[in-house]
Amino acid sequence: MQPTVSVVVPLFNEVESLAELEAWIRRVCTENALSYEIIMVDDGSRDGSWQVVEQLQTENNAVRGIKFRRNYGKSAALHEGFKAAFGAVVITMDADLQDSPDEIPALVRLIQHEGYDLVSGWKQKRHDPLSKTIPTKLYNWTTSQISGVNNLHDMNCGLKAYRLDVVKSIEVYGEMHRYIPVIAKWAGFDNIGEKVVQHQARKHGTSKFGGLDRFLKGPLDLLSIVFISQFGKRPMHLFGGLGTLSFVLGILILTYLTACKLLYSQYGIATRPLFFFGILAIILGTQLFIGGFLAELISRSGGDRNHYLIEKTI
Repeated sequence: MQPTVSVVVPLFNEVESLAELEAWIRRVCTENALSYEIIMVDDGSRDGSWQVVEQLQTENNAVRGIKFRRNYGKSAALHEGFKAAFGAVVITMDADLQDSPDEIPALVRLIQHEGYDLVSGWKQKRHDPLSKTIPTKLYNWTTSQISGVNNLHDMNCGLKAYRLDVVKSIEVYGEMHRYIPVIAKWAGFDNIGEKVVQHQARKHGTSKFGGLDRFLKGPLDLLSIVFISQFGKRPMHLFGGLGTLSFVLGILILTYLTACKLLYSQYGIATRPLFFFGILAIILGTQLFIGGFLAELISRSGGDRNHYLIEKTI
């Protein structure tokens, strides 16, 4: 029988938190008469987290586990968790106990009774240092301006709820987990809402997913999403269009210079910077056109980018 809720928990070296998190989710779902499953995706932990997942599964049949052979990142963990989930509502939360399972019933109601495709949590009051909150605000503002998803205050909140067909229709890879609302919107799921959620202080260890490099990778991934959503299936439209413009510009420049030489025999062409710019424009145009043609071939015969080595499944 299909459960009401699938709770997908990506984890990496969170051995101290898992038992408490499972008990918390189980209590909330039981008290609210919600059938559930908990899918814990171990992203290559080395601290005994998987042994805890195995133990929890023997004590609770609602627990399922997926163990990666090595660390791939949060997007990979979510991708595999989404593939395994089959609850009517899919909820994601981090394993560090900073996301509160007490939010589950309200998130389920928003999806099932208010018709949202996706509901993203908003940690209005955060227990994070300024070095993390200020860049996060800048990131959220930039993403909303570029993507058009302008009703979310906390795009990257780990606590989110989805209708099942949303997670089965989108692809998350690389570092794209930060932009799931954007990916969902461009896939046609534009009924996106937000809910203020509790943000718990971290009890154990330090943050495992992220780091300073996310401020470099994040904008690059956003540009990737923009490109893929607009031109992923038709790259020739971008590269071919730019190549044609550049090629035509180069031809016009050289035609102009040729006309000047014919009209004024003393007119020197080879020493003028405009001549070299015209040649460069033709070369760039040709390269862009060829690049677009090759990208078109690749897009029609590309393999599966989301392939991860899974060591165990329970």
